[in-house]
Amino acid sequence: MERTLHVRRVRALLRTSPVVAILGARQVGKTTLARQIGAADGGTVTRFDLENPVDRARLADPMLALAGLRGLVILDEVQHAPELFQILRVLADRPRRPARFVVLGSASPVLLRQSSESLAGRIAHYELGGFTLEELPDSKLDQLWRRGSFPRSYLARTEAESVRWRDDFIATFLGRDLPQLGIRVAAATLERFWAMLAHYHGQTWNSSELARAFGVSDTTVRHYLDILTSTYVVRQLPPWHENLAKRQVKAPKVYLCDSGLLHSLLRLPDIGSLLRHPKIGASWEGFALAQVEARLGVRRGESHFWATHGGAELDLLVVRGRRRLGFEFKRATAPRVTASMRTAMEDLSLERLDVVHAGDETWDMAPRMRAIALSRLQEDVAALK
Repeated sequence: MERTLHVRRVRALLRTSPVVAILGARQVGKTTLARQIGAADGGTVTRFDLENPVDRARLADPMLALAGLRGLVILDEVQHAPELFQILRVLADRPRRPARFVVLGSASPVLLRQSSESLAGRIAHYELGGFTLEELPDSKLDQLWRRGSFPRSYLARTEAESVRWRDDFIATFLGRDLPQLGIRVAAATLERFWAMLAHYHGQTWNSSELARAFGVSDTTVRHYLDILTSTYVVRQLPPWHENLAKRQVKAPKVYLCDSGLLHSLLRLPDIGSLLRHPKIGASWEGFALAQVEARLGVRRGESHFWATHGGAELDLLVVRGRRRLGFEFKRATAPRVTASMRTAMEDLSLERLDVVHAGDETWDMAPRMRAIALSRLQEDVAALK
């Protein structure tokens, strides 16, 4: 599939930054996107795959290999050669910038640390996720939720092939990819933790509870969580704090980034088992939340959730400048205004609050409150400017 939206956004970044880092999980489509960017660019494209021994040999003297190149240079899986960032700083500072660089990586701590130290002011970061409703017909909503957003899982010819791909991805990710990133936790241990975390999907992080269930210390489960977060398979949605006379929740919410992987870790191979599972609501919430963020074009640090110990909560709070937008997610066809929603509207001074639901219609529920069908998200929710 042509990912024209992402191609356009990355090319816009390349016009102002000599280096763009595309970050995301393994197999999410970074290499394919880079090829599409090169094709759209129309000029000379040179690609190095840092997992390929031949390309690693070509870069044995990186200044010699890169200095004479023109056009677009793609460095894939650059976390395997962090020493390249010092070279890129020199090349990015050349007059007239004869080459622009796209670096691809799957390990944010390594890339972000190296790029911030070596390429401050020269690099733009772009996080690539899987497919979203912006890229697909509305009729594919349920398939996207069920199979998840990884291209090969979503595009598989059959449900069985999709399930098999996800199971293979989990095994390869734990057994090969993480050790290649220098992570020395046993694959079986992380798989058990990841599967346990699937049962906490959409809940507030409680390290003590998970540590007791897993039989390790609080710091150990926190370390495991950070590993999965830094490699883009788990996300932590931070809490929002307001200066209120109320005790507010200060721990993040935890979501698995991909609904398909969530369903595989929960051992839900088909729609029937998913519909009968108690985590169906949390699965749908995480999926819908990601679609809303994609539609709005949310940037890093703009998404939060909000909750008080008195029971008021808001599933998603998007803050950009003085704008505050609230979202609730209900896997129902006729959601109603609740006391919690009214509290969030008042306490957080929301511009509006939208309740995203599983029905087919969109309607006004109250002043500055709407019920929005997820299937109508592209029509009824405008991207933030």
